[in-house]
Amino acid sequence: MTRAAGTTTTTEGRGNHETVAGCALYVDGVPVQAPLDLRTLFTRARQTSGGFVWLGLHDPDEEELSHVADVFGLHPLAVEDVLHQEQRPKVERYENTVFAVLRAAQYVEHAQLTETSEIVNTGFVRIFVGEHFVITVRQGDVGELGTVRDDLEANPSMLAQGPWAVVHAIFDRVVDVYVDITAALQTDLDAVEAAVFSPGRNVGIDQIYQLKRELMEFKAAVVPLQRPLATLLDRQMTAVVPKEIRRYFRDVADHHARAVDAVTSYDDLLNTILQARLAQVTVDQNNDMRKIASWAAIAALQTAIAGIYGMNFDYMPELEWRYGYPGVLTVMLVSAVLLYRRLRKAEWL
Repeated sequence: MTRAAGTTTTTEGRGNHETVAGCALYVDGVPVQAPLDLRTLFTRARQTSGGFVWLGLHDPDEEELSHVADVFGLHPLAVEDVLHQEQRPKVERYENTVFAVLRAAQYVEHAQLTETSEIVNTGFVRIFVGEHFVITVRQGDVGELGTVRDDLEANPSMLAQGPWAVVHAIFDRVVDVYVDITAALQTDLDAVEAAVFSPGRNVGIDQIYQLKRELMEFKAAVVPLQRPLATLLDRQMTAVVPKEIRRYFRDVADHHARAVDAVTSYDDLLNTILQARLAQVTVDQNNDMRKIASWAAIAALQTAIAGIYGMNFDYMPELEWRYGYPGVLTVMLVSAVLLYRRLRKAEWL
């Protein structure tokens, strides 16, 4: 990816350069020539009308975050939140800085659903936004933001609206991916539902449960984002979020509502499919038990007849009859056939 002239990949010699995914000074939506160190870059942004710095970090360590916090004046509690990766999506306001957390997601292509299939990956994107800066912190392999930067640089009029234009673009990209994932999950659910109710029933409970677990991970990323979006659209944020950008956030909220509705319905449908499969397993087990009991009954009848004639009493019927042995065998065979037909008619066999 080709970066503009204003791009820098250093933080005054501190930290690993690989953690800086991108950094540039923008003036009226256009990247400009700028010094390489963050402190001077931020000073230029504050002294320039319509200027702001966009710094992108990927998996920074505590030392690197501390340096960035010192340069941009980030609140210690927000920095601490970045170091604790497992968090719900949220938006918090610290004096002149707004801190946002959202979970990015990625659909993992798979040939077929198994009990170990990985279907959805998630990662965290944290955003610090102030009057003259926006800092994005991506943690994990999900939520790549390089293309977001490229798209915005290709649209200077949008980027000229300031740091909140970047925040909107990130939210919009994350939510659009949510919508794409719901479409892919619909295909998986349709395949599982068809397999469960097909005569072959080649899907196991463990496969359905794995899909359920992956859906829960995706749901944990999608549903909690409702409150942060509502916060950004609240009137109390009017002084922070520009009016024009708020209109764009309403569109993001509409798309997000579609994703939430889809995930909720998928959860309900998957619960129904799981219960149906459990009921099928119970019915199959009952059928197997009836078959076992039926064959046991047939065998018990033959055992009873053989047991009687195995007592070797002197005065047993047919002991002196020439055809006694073949006759008893015939009775055993006929009784077995009659009992078998009776059980078949009762659908036990």
